[in-house]
Amino acid sequence: MADPRTTAAEVKGPIGVLGGKWMLSREAKAACEELRLGPREAYFRGRCGVLGEVHADVVTSVAVFFPPAHVTESWEGGRKVPVEQAVARYAVACQEWGRRNLGGFDGCARLAELLEPVVEHASPVGAPLFAGWRAVPLPADAPARATQLMHVVRELRGGVHAAAVVAAGMHPLDAMLAIEHPGTPFGNVAGETMAKFFEWPEPYPAPAPDVVERRKVIEEQTNDVMAPFFEVLSEAERDELIGLVRLGHAS
Repeated sequence: MADPRTTAAEVKGPIGVLGGKWMLSREAKAACEELRLGPREAYFRGRCGVLGEVHADVVTSVAVFFPPAHVTESWEGGRKVPVEQAVARYAVACQEWGRRNLGGFDGCARLAELLEPVVEHASPVGAPLFAGWRAVPLPADAPARATQLMHVVRELRGGVHAAAVVAAGMHPLDAMLAIEHPGTPFGNVAGETMAKFFEWPEPYPAPAPDVVERRKVIEEQTNDVMAPFFEVLSEAERDELIGLVRLGHAS
């Protein structure tokens, strides 16, 4: 039987992929085209628009792993589209990806049923994007609903993890370079690949051994903070959740 902390660690990778892969999908590209925004303009406007029509610094405060200048440029470039419109269209992209990719997975309804109490009862403190996305209405059909809920849980862990990195005094770029990223839409890719994608300027310093070790500690601390959010589920339900996200990841 999985305890809450084991659950947090086990679901991290599959939910990281299934809850975020749609942002690199053809559905997201279609949203860009419909909104007439560049890919990063649509990304920041759609994902971070749940914060409202805010100053770019507010978006930078939650987009911790992106260079601030890139965040500002992308956010300001997207202002031609109202945030409510961008968020609604981005949510549709998430839902459509779920229908296309998880439509044949019979466990979607149960997966959504298990994730809903986790999302409902989790504290939003330190995770503003989670709070914003939790308020976005959920679709009725199981594949879309499960995908959107995984995105919301992904935002929860993302907020917690970013806070842990900042609290440790580690620069976000160093944190990115210091570890491989199996739990991302990119698969098991090295930190340099992620850094390039996130638009950090090169060259990249090789992470020192102590930075790598500190980064591992931060990951464990993230699991510690995430653990209580899964206490709302019974032991049997936590085991079921782990199994379902693994199966969904493999589908």
